[in-house]
Amino acid sequence: MGLVCRLLEERGIATTYVATGRDLTALVKPPRALFVNHPMGNNFGPANDPETQREIVRRALGLVETVEVGGTIVDMPTNWTKPFAFGPGTG
Repeated sequence: MGLVCRLLEERGIATTYVATGRDLTALVKPPRALFVNHPMGNNFGPANDPETQREIVRRALGLVETVEVGGTIVDMPTNWTKPFAFGPGTG
């Protein structure tokens, strides 16, 4: 997705990538990114938590105005509150 952000920026459309994989985001170097320490697929927070979801969207959009150096990654100062682990085939 970070590569898509770079292509859109080249065409004059501002983007912010909301990422859950900081290491991959650093390699791809999107124009600007907000790292959210959540499980993959939950970039905007847990279900039924509109306050957290709004805050993530606000911060992500705010980066369009504040980030001046391409490839900048800003860490969202929140963490996923429930333990999570990858368990293939555990339904």
